[in-house]
Amino acid sequence: MTFKEAINLSERIITRFEKIEQREWGVEGAVIELAKQLGELSKLVMVCEKYYFANRDKVDKKYDSSKEKIGDELADIIYATVRIARHYRINLEDAYIQARKTEDDFLRSKGV
Repeated sequence: MTFKEAINLSERIITRFEKIEQREWGVEGAVIELAKQLGELSKLVMVCEKYYFANRDKVDKKYDSSKEKIGDELADIIYATVRIARHYRINLEDAYIQARKTEDDFLRSKGV
């Protein structure tokens, strides 16, 4: 699946969820969801990297962390980002490519 196809899949799923929820999410809701997902990712990384006391995940299952759970949160972050891009009618694929080209040009100008 290409990046564009993944974005299109996300947009179709967003449309289907809106039918169940019986309303569109505003950009505020999408940003709040993005912040929530970043918090979940932060928690999982901190547990995985042993920032919390040993065996915290054994004491409280909400701190159970794995590579798969981290991947799931990263996917949710992309999904929330698609919602925000959709609200502002931003072509996320083009925006991503342009941002990386700008960084590449900057790094080349520094000889890297």
